[in-house]
Amino acid sequence: MHQVDLLQMFLHFLGLSLLSIGGAISTAPEMHRYLVGEQHWLSDTTFTNSIALAQAAPGPNILFVAVLGWNIAGPLGAAVAMAGMMLPSTTLVLIATRWARDNRERLAVKAFSAGMAPLTLGLIVATGWLLALPYLADPAHRVATLVLVAATVLITLKTRISLVWLVLGGGVLGAVGVV
Repeated sequence: MHQVDLLQMFLHFLGLSLLSIGGAISTAPEMHRYLVGEQHWLSDTTFTNSIALAQAAPGPNILFVAVLGWNIAGPLGAAVAMAGMMLPSTTLVLIATRWARDNRERLAVKAFSAGMAPLTLGLIVATGWLLALPYLADPAHRVATLVLVAATVLITLKTRISLVWLVLGGGVLGAVGVV
């Protein structure tokens, strides 16, 4: 692992915070590019496992940012990553929400809202693809990963089963070595 510059990490998460439309998870591909590809602070597998662990845990989805920071630089890394990710977006959302509520009938506000929905969906699909890649690249996990992804999509779209059961099922399949 390379030397970690906490200020540099804070500034990177600060910038990502303003791009995280649809939640912090929508910036996971950029986090991966920076943390794994550019800085080499995390391996591909550690990055994916960090997100999977945080997503399986109860609580807000943004906890994966803390887990990434923790895996890079321990408790201080978690605090720096979370501060960088939360500070600007929270401030901006508080201001923008108030402004948008007061101007919700303006064409520009309606157009912006309509354009953000497909953009957010695309970012989330790209994140899912990025997280699946390490397992799809490994022949030992490829088929099981594809089957589990397809089954998850199908069950989510066709049933009303709680996502908690899917998370638990995925954890069990991982624990017994199926995926």
